Amino acid sequence: MLGRKSKGTIDSLIGLSTNIEGNVHFKGGLRIDGHVKGNVIADTEEPSMLVISEHAKVEGEVRVAHLVVNGEVIGPVFSTELLELQPSARITGDVHYKALEMHGGALVSGKLTHDQTGEPVLKLAMSNT
Repeated sequence: MLGRKSKGTIDSLIGLSTNIEGNVHFKGGLRIDGHVKGNVIADTEEPSMLVISEHAKVEGEVRVAHLVVNGEVIGPVFSTELLELQPSARITGDVHYKALEMHGGALVSGKLTHDQTGEPVLKLAMSNT
């Protein structure tokens, strides 16, 4: 296709009965329903989205712009845009995020760190008197 893909498009799927041992590098969108023992890293040159379903397990580092977790991640997580933690999400490791949406029932065993790049989200008004 000549045009750009819409944001949030899933291009690839790692199925429920699939087990991968080794690092996964991807562009665009990826959905994991199976088990990955290795790092899952998105290309930083273009927008990316990773969905980790409620049946999925990732043992390794996760680096992506937009991350939706409803399964299990054992390892550090880096989300440069939006991190969505669904009710069944379980993360064991430190989490770095720009924006966070966390539903009731989600569990993080590690440190949550807000990575603030560029302009601060909150600016304090100064008096000009």
